[in-house]
Amino acid sequence: MKKKWYDYLWLAELTYLCLGLFNILFAWLGMIFFVTPLVIAIFGGGKTYCNRFCGRGQLLGILGDKLKLSRKAVPPKFLRSKWFRYGFLAFFMTMFGLMIISTYKVFTGLPLRQAVTLLWVFKLPWQWADVSSVAPWVAQFAFGFFGVMLTSTVLGLLTMVLFRPRSWCVFCPMGTMTQGICQLKHGKEFKENGRKSEENRGTAENSGE
Repeated sequence: MKKKWYDYLWLAELTYLCLGLFNILFAWLGMIFFVTPLVIAIFGGGKTYCNRFCGRGQLLGILGDKLKLSRKAVPPKFLRSKWFRYGFLAFFMTMFGLMIISTYKVFTGLPLRQAVTLLWVFKLPWQWADVSSVAPWVAQFAFGFFGVMLTSTVLGLLTMVLFRPRSWCVFCPMGTMTQGICQLKHGKEFKENGRKSEENRGTAENSGE
């Protein structure tokens, strides 16, 4: 089957991570990955982003399937459970909210903290970053948001290695939010069909079938 242009969006994901390491201010570009799925879902596109345009999902598939870095084990059932998916979304959004609060505090005059927090625990010093050309709060948001993006990437890689390549997709916060939007727009019919699609994407598709 001939590949489409969107089959190469994994390059955008990889480029973003590299640019963020090169210059932390490029972290702002990650807002494209954050907002686009929600806009598509709100305007009737359903989970098109997750199923077709997600560069991270594509990258995990390539690493797991083509490079054979995945054990391809069935992910535990709790990862697919509703309580875990929405619990993880709540935790993820809490961390995102704390990042916004930190950005606001810098905006009001507190000193900039040049660190990227990995897995919400480990602070990676970023003292060499040149952010003198922008307002401190702009830089603070970049540090915080890149930490969020890097953390979710690491979690995706861990689940890719331990389970099937795209096991991250099963409980991805963006996937959970877009599914919630679609349920609100289309009700019970989407809920039943959407869960089947989600499970297929997290199981059969992850195994390369």
